[in-house]
Amino acid sequence: KVCAKTIGKEALGRLLWTYPWTQRYFSSFGNLNSAEAVFHNEAVAAHGEKVVTSIGEAIKHMDDIKGYYAQLSKYHSETLHVDPCNFKRFGGCLSISLARQFHEEYTPELHAAYEHLFDAIADA
Repeated sequence: KVCAKTIGKEALGRLLWTYPWTQRYFSSFGNLNSAEAVFHNEAVAAHGEKVVTSIGEAIKHMDDIKGYYAQLSKYHSETLHVDPCNFKRFGGCLSISLARQFHEEYTPELHAAYEHLFDAIADA
């Protein structure tokens, strides 16, 4: 089972540290100037958990993923002006975090299924 808090914290932390320009969307999170600061930041952990929980819920709406994310997509696009490429980057970071946690259980087939899911979410 995926622990949204653990995986979300690691994946969002990885995104913020690997792609530092994404930090501009999280200025309210405080100090993100070092790997230690990013990976021990409670706001990063909370938001990462929220995102991973949302992805878990999205799986239940695969028949209308665009509808499920319509309001959130509008907010990210029109209010925050988030570059859609960053959602795909987050998906890559999340995939790495899942592989680190699940090792052999994170098979190439499961990886491909998650990539398909992340692409659908990024396009929503």
